[in-house]
Amino acid sequence: MQPAERHLYTEAEYLARERAAEAKSELVHGEIFAMAGGKPRHNALAWNIGAAIRARLMAGKSPCVGFNSDQRVHVEATGLYTYPDVTISCGPRFHPEHTDTLLNPTVIVEVLSRSTEAYDRGAKFAHYQSSPGFAEYVLVSQNERRIEHYRRIESGQWLLTVLQGDEAVLELPVLGCSIPLGEIYAGTDALGGDEG
Repeated sequence: MQPAERHLYTEAEYLARERAAEAKSELVHGEIFAMAGGKPRHNALAWNIGAAIRARLMAGKSPCVGFNSDQRVHVEATGLYTYPDVTISCGPRFHPEHTDTLLNPTVIVEVLSRSTEAYDRGAKFAHYQSSPGFAEYVLVSQNERRIEHYRRIESGQWLLTVLQGDEAVLELPVLGCSIPLGEIYAGTDALGGDEG
């Protein structure tokens, strides 16, 4: 028996399917992968950090704009189409033909799940790094009060800072804001843990 032939999709085919679909999917190297919906704790953490960033951007009259997980992001250099949990863009630029697709994330936040953690830390982060202007990457743990913050430094290398506990503070220099972890994790303890 021979394996079924793999179909590789063009960007146009993917986008046509995506706009008609009820559920979101990613396009990675021509293959379409379904994205599972987030669980309550995952969704609450994404909401909390997005709301905290938004409040600080508005208070500082920043030109940066935040988006939730419904915003599709395209990494032109690698062809990835995906939906980060939270995306901030300073001077948003959208695809000239697909104006619902953001091309220039500045900060991306992913809430980690068991099923996507390795991908978020590895291949997906590698895709994101190919995006010009992408400066900070934040990984939020569901199972403990722990955040991993990657920041691109002047040499082009990525500096990792690990934060733990409610008193720790997430510093996002490119946005000029600071957020205590206690604020990010507020109200999420009763929502259970990571179930996948």
